[in-house]
Amino acid sequence: MAEHLTPKAIVDELDKYIVGQKNAKKAVAVALRNRWRRLQLPEKIQDEITPKNIIMIGSTGVGKTEIARRLARLTKSPFMKVEASKYTEVGYVGRDVESMIRDLVEIGVNMVKAEQKELHIEKAKLLVEEKILDILLPPKPVTYSLDGHESTGTDSREKMKEKLKNGELDERFIEIDVDEPTPHIEVLTNAGFQDMGVDLNDMMKNMFPQKKKRRKIKISEARTILENQELNRLIDMDDVKSTALKRVEQSGIVFLDEIDKICSSSSSSSRGGDVSREGVQRDLLPIVEGSTVNTKYGIVKTDHILFIAAGAFSMAKPSDLIPELQGRFPIRVELEALTKEDFLCILREPENALTKQYAALLKADNVTITYTDDGIEAIAEIACKVNSTNENIGARRLHTIMEKLIEDIAFEAPENVTGEVVINADYVHEKLGEISTNVDLSKYIL
Repeated sequence: MAEHLTPKAIVDELDKYIVGQKNAKKAVAVALRNRWRRLQLPEKIQDEITPKNIIMIGSTGVGKTEIARRLARLTKSPFMKVEASKYTEVGYVGRDVESMIRDLVEIGVNMVKAEQKELHIEKAKLLVEEKILDILLPPKPVTYSLDGHESTGTDSREKMKEKLKNGELDERFIEIDVDEPTPHIEVLTNAGFQDMGVDLNDMMKNMFPQKKKRRKIKISEARTILENQELNRLIDMDDVKSTALKRVEQSGIVFLDEIDKICSSSSSSSRGGDVSREGVQRDLLPIVEGSTVNTKYGIVKTDHILFIAAGAFSMAKPSDLIPELQGRFPIRVELEALTKEDFLCILREPENALTKQYAALLKADNVTITYTDDGIEAIAEIACKVNSTNENIGARRLHTIMEKLIEDIAFEAPENVTGEVVINADYVHEKLGEISTNVDLSKYIL
């Protein structure tokens, strides 16, 4: 995490994509900055300072997941979203909760590999260029000109190089060695092997070394294959693994969604279900408290991974979690239900606003969508009304409404609809008026 990412700067960045929810943004910004602050301290003190995990309380569609996801992108942190309720399903017992950390490490490794590829891509391109030229112009016996000087053929190579750079040779065929795929296996026991830090697919690769096959393909296709081969040679996988493990340990974020679904509510009539849910909480406890997990890339300590839990808590409350787990989530923030004004902001302000997304999509078919102020207000009003009369799904309601609103234009374009289409209040009410006022229809359609 960069030094310039102060809590205020983090909130300002989140404001570009998420409307409202100041308290939640403030809480995650402080938690994130505290991770950077900890790393500036002497090592002895660092180990004593644990992350202040967060529980976000709020109904679906108010921005809980998006806040966590944007936070991870902002800091380039390995991010993993899991649904806590999945561990109550048949087959998910005991140590299987550790799979979320293994998945987080896999994400971390892929992130570091992508960064390393970016660093080496130019060198790889140069090496591939030379390799293709060697294929096109194999070494010839040394010849001499009439004046006795050695003729090297440099001129022809330079000319060929220029053509290669300009893409003039892309359609020419060359023969290259291509890696054949190694056997890939999926077995139920693989999770058990991973407990010991072993991956069966890695074992298969060792048992069956990569074979190569000679193929004749176009230079345009060969370039991509050869670049990947060169990048794999240039990347130091030992360095990738160690960097990824460190990044996961120091800046990894796990988003535990639907944490309320594993609460043991005192009002519940099913004691068996409560036992199952409490069992999941106890399985999660060591991971959140801090433990070591074996992965195929090495051992990971979870002590300083940031856990952000979220749930609607409509049928339960955070105090229904077992006391030990409650203690590991000291920060509680409640996200507010979205109002009509929030919907207006969501439709107008964010860099990735839905209105902008649909306009960009249809622009590909030469259709220009223009939204008037009263049109956007009508969309926000309908979204708010339908949420109040049906299940409140927050900002997700806008996705359904916008899809229904644009449906005819998207279907008719580009044959029957081109040029500018103005979406004003009359257009919105014409397309959605009957659905929004009919409770039964809106229940099934919106």
